Amino acid sequence: MKIALVGIGKIALDQHVPAIAASPDWELAATVSRSGRVDGVEAFTDLETLLETRPDIRTISLCLPPVPRFAYAMAAIKAGRHLMLEKPPGATLAECHALTEAARAAGTALYATWHSRQADMVAAAKAWLADKHLSRLIVTWKEDVCRWHPGQAWIWEPGGLGVFDPGINALSIVTEILPEAIHVAEATLEVPENCQTPIAARIRFAHASGAEVSAVFDWRQEGDQTWEIEAVTDQGTLTLKDGGAVMLIDGTASGQAAPLAGEYPRLYQQMARLVEQGGIDMDLRPMTLVADAFTLGRRITTEAFIE
Repeated sequence: MKIALVGIGKIALDQHVPAIAASPDWELAATVSRSGRVDGVEAFTDLETLLETRPDIRTISLCLPPVPRFAYAMAAIKAGRHLMLEKPPGATLAECHALTEAARAAGTALYATWHSRQADMVAAAKAWLADKHLSRLIVTWKEDVCRWHPGQAWIWEPGGLGVFDPGINALSIVTEILPEAIHVAEATLEVPENCQTPIAARIRFAHASGAEVSAVFDWRQEGDQTWEIEAVTDQGTLTLKDGGAVMLIDGTASGQAAPLAGEYPRLYQQMARLVEQGGIDMDLRPMTLVADAFTLGRRITTEAFIE
């Protein structure tokens, strides 16, 4: 199936392009970007022209930042195209609900992707936790913003999410693996004095069965990066490390990796299934938790961020 990639930045070139190239389901038939391009692929500078001149391309994958994404997404759906959204699926929950209704009315497939859910050991962790009683879960997600988001000023502006840009990856895993729901009880957000979004956050969640659930996100981590989820249960402690790539039970490696190598290849495999079925997969639980953290969060001004 032919697919067009909109927004040719770092994530598109690092992840989407290789995943499409390796997929038996997809052919990268066009790109849309004001500056970026992929060698050997027809390039457009605006989506409207692509939609008008390439009716043979039935699927669009959007890799734009969240704030401008809605207009592109709605244009694609109104043109009858299937749509795949890089995370988060929009700048607001209202936008995401509007896209869901539009896709349902148009009969097109719609996929809000959460790439971290496709990490090797997430499915195994979900299966292990299914029949356990959880007493405590701690998320520690600390990385260096300068290493992973160089020169991306939009992340510090309204809609850019700040540290929740990676933090939402952790929350996408947590909402996938826990058999019971959580919601935000309280949060503290550290916001640099020259930014609109937080550089660090601490959250306490309420759990349906009373487990202690918390998360700490920080974009100021130097040296080794930390992407870890620890779940303490009545039958042992599960630890997901390296963003879900490694699973330990009581300190010992355990579990079987998900089939098909790589997070983004699995996303594109799922998108192929949705297109074939005309399905919609718009799980907004991770985004709801982030929105609630912004609503309930106590803001603390911290030193200016200078890249």
